[in-house]
Amino acid sequence: MKNNYLLALLSAFLLWLAWPPIPYSSPLLFIAFIPLLLAIERIINDNKLEKKGRKVYLTAGVTALIWNTASIYWVYNSIASIMPWYIAFLISLIPFCLGASLMALAFRLYYQLRKKYSLAWSLLGLTGFWITYEYLHQSWDLAFPWMTLGNGFANFHQLIQWYEYTGVYGGSFWILTINFLLFYWYTHRKSAKLWLKIVTISWVILPIGYSILRYTNYEEAVNPAQIVVVQPNIDPYGKFGGISPNEQLQTLMRLSKSVAKSNTEFFIWPETAISSSSYIDEEVYRDADSYKQVLTFLEDYKNGNVLSGIESVRFYKDQETPTARPIEGRYVDAFNAAVLIDDSSILQFYHKSKLVPGVEQTPFGSALSFIAPLFKAFGGTTGGYGKQSEPSVFYARSGIGAAPVICYESIWGNYVADYVAQGAQFIAIITNDGWWGNTSGKDQHLQYARLRAIETRRWVARSANTGISATINQRGDIIQQTTWWNEAALAQEINLNEHITPYTKVGDITAFAGLFIAFITLLSLLLKRNTDTQKPDIKKV
Repeated sequence: MKNNYLLALLSAFLLWLAWPPIPYSSPLLFIAFIPLLLAIERIINDNKLEKKGRKVYLTAGVTALIWNTASIYWVYNSIASIMPWYIAFLISLIPFCLGASLMALAFRLYYQLRKKYSLAWSLLGLTGFWITYEYLHQSWDLAFPWMTLGNGFANFHQLIQWYEYTGVYGGSFWILTINFLLFYWYTHRKSAKLWLKIVTISWVILPIGYSILRYTNYEEAVNPAQIVVVQPNIDPYGKFGGISPNEQLQTLMRLSKSVAKSNTEFFIWPETAISSSSYIDEEVYRDADSYKQVLTFLEDYKNGNVLSGIESVRFYKDQETPTARPIEGRYVDAFNAAVLIDDSSILQFYHKSKLVPGVEQTPFGSALSFIAPLFKAFGGTTGGYGKQSEPSVFYARSGIGAAPVICYESIWGNYVADYVAQGAQFIAIITNDGWWGNTSGKDQHLQYARLRAIETRRWVARSANTGISATINQRGDIIQQTTWWNEAALAQEINLNEHITPYTKVGDITAFAGLFIAFITLLSLLLKRNTDTQKPDIKKV
């Protein structure tokens, strides 16, 4: 049994080593699950063991928990900076353990198939179970798709240019099936057919070969626009007392002017860059001093637009939304929002939709409302932020469409693709990664932005308050990037794009294929009543 846990630890180590931000190690994902599968096969073959299903779950759980924790340890780091270590540890267990539990459940269901069916059918079912877990973990109130397997190639993007067809779920499917083909080949090494070897080798080489050709030959259509990305480097914890909103605004304008050209069309400022010591009411924001200062700043730029994060509110007479809270005889919604300001009287607002569980919204609404005050200190609200149900594009007067993607939202490929389907010609990611400190979290978040560029074939302009700001072209190459904990501004000529990729058109169809596989294999398990009608293809390994 100890050897089985050693194999589980080896899988965890390979998965961690292959994960961003470690460069060019992603191909290790092709073999990372094989030690774990060997351990599970040994459990199945050990006639002395009892409660094998639980042992399979625990063994897979060891791999998943260690891989998760080693890759997203920065979650604890961010919470421990504002809370006692023991509270931070308890809260951190939620993302550490929840994803790991779902991963282990996929292997537990695989074991149920393995008892009654062949290895090939069981591995097919495991593919569906895993992708179902990933899809669930991007869809429910505790959504955290950070560890979706397809994200693992963010640091070796030359190999996954075909994400413009499948998105990251295509990467998950690819990684899983290569592991399973190699494992099947190994367990049947004495009887493996030539066709199996050809299929396995082709399944590795052909997508890589196509991707390298696509990467080498891809040419952007020339449709230039000048942008400026600003990184003000304001301590997110000191922001609520160490620097005034006006000082922050002055810093943003000073940095913007330092690199701007007369034909700059977009100035992109980070998440919550525009704030106030009191409420910023969207209905009367034109009367605010910060708005007037931005208009004065734009006088030197004929076609200039400021796309910025903003902390805003809306007031209602009645409780028009579930998140609206009573205040002074009215109801109010607070938003983590974005705003587009130009020299006209038109203001465009976007309200962040993909909210961070706990920090920005209370998961499952009223059922867990009692824990809401616990998260107030972590930059959130006790009632949760308001949000809108779908993305919306900011349009400049020149007709340029920009996708205002706020922080956490950039992890959802399908959500960002919805902006592009609505007409966005480039992607503006505004974020504040300074909460996490100088950890790998900020680097992973930057690398994941490359995937959005490839899926949609759009330039990405990334403005991070104290993270890493960058510009990324349509192939996923980082053209410019800032350093950690430094004031900076980047001027970049980008190419706008109006072409719609297959992924933008069809979305996460690969995930739906995984859901279908999971359904069919589970159905077969439920319908199979006589376990002796077919002996499982179990081999000693």
